[in-house]
Amino acid sequence: MATGSGRYLRYILFAVFGITIIYFISTSSLPSYAQPLTSGTAFSWERPGESTPSSSTNEIDDSIHLPQTTSVVESSQSEETTTPNVIPTIPSELSPPAPGERINATFITLARNTDIWEIARSIRQVEDRFNRNYNYDWVFLNDKPFDETFKKVTTSLVSGKTHYGEIPVDHWSFPPWIDQKKAEAVREDMRRRKIIYGDSVSYRHMCRFESGFFFRHPLLQQFEYYWRVEPSIELFCDIHYDPFRFMKENKKKYSFVLSLYEYVETIPTLWDSTKKFIKAHPEHISPDNSMGFLSDDGGDTYNKCHFWSNFEIGNLDWLRSKPYIDFFETLDKDGGFFYERWGDAPVHSIAASLLLRKDEIHFFNDIAYYHVPFTHCPTGEDVRRKLRCHCNPADNFDWKPYSCTSRFFDLNKLKKPEGWETQV
Repeated sequence: MATGSGRYLRYILFAVFGITIIYFISTSSLPSYAQPLTSGTAFSWERPGESTPSSSTNEIDDSIHLPQTTSVVESSQSEETTTPNVIPTIPSELSPPAPGERINATFITLARNTDIWEIARSIRQVEDRFNRNYNYDWVFLNDKPFDETFKKVTTSLVSGKTHYGEIPVDHWSFPPWIDQKKAEAVREDMRRRKIIYGDSVSYRHMCRFESGFFFRHPLLQQFEYYWRVEPSIELFCDIHYDPFRFMKENKKKYSFVLSLYEYVETIPTLWDSTKKFIKAHPEHISPDNSMGFLSDDGGDTYNKCHFWSNFEIGNLDWLRSKPYIDFFETLDKDGGFFYERWGDAPVHSIAASLLLRKDEIHFFNDIAYYHVPFTHCPTGEDVRRKLRCHCNPADNFDWKPYSCTSRFFDLNKLKKPEGWETQV
């Protein structure tokens, strides 16, 4: 019995010794921290010693903001927090800037304060696919003052400067020659017929503003080129060059990625006003125009083709020119923005097709774009692969029957991209 008890005692001593050895080995392999994570550990992207400003943006004036580069959060060493004091990186630290001078250009967005999260998505698309390497400015326009949330969020996302402007009342209201009762009756009739945006007053103000006034805003006067960006768009592919530079160096004045036929119910007399302009101002019509894109009978009737203007890159000096202003004022006096529902897309398209030479209008096959409900996905597998595109080529609208892009190619005697036949 004593022998058995001694044997059990030895087993117990061996077990205790083994556990002690394992404990010392395991504790000696654990890392040692100078301070706990909750007391403000410095992460790799922080810059110790850099001072922080007293506000989230660097204001140049009431309408211009620089991108946010530092954190406004300060905490006591003795306070515990589960959130580290993160200092955002500046644009050049996200990826190296592209070489070369920048063109005098800006992005332009018409938005309301309630659009903030939809436009934030669009900004990230543009910045991630292109502007993080180019740092172009962004102009935001609104018929009401922008609130601080809109300014803070957009300034933090844009790698260039942000500019915020309010639209003058006379650019966002009924001009004095419009018969208000007649315009109201038109909206009611379109409401009954369920025409899209047919009963909307604000939509009509928007179309008129985009047709004739956005390029006259004081914030746009300093720029030569613009790129229009709408809320909730998507860019499917990387953009490895500067489209602004391409436009300037190749003397392009207007560009598009999608084209289609306009709703005939919204523009019944738009072509009548256009023909009146052509007759009154033959000096403005380009000898090498694109009438064949607009009309199948030499200009007698309008086939309703237009470039979809929610994406466009264009020359502001052209829009500010006398030919374009004369064209817009002819249409504006006829009242079709309110007595019908003329959109800025057919207005821009007719103007570009008549006032510009064919070679001044460009189709960007390699800028992949989505705005509900249409998709432009670059035609050509090699192009999509090289540009890291994530769009489904089956969704591409370019060569579908309701698209006018094929007409543009035929008119300009351009070779269609390889594989277009499979997407018809």
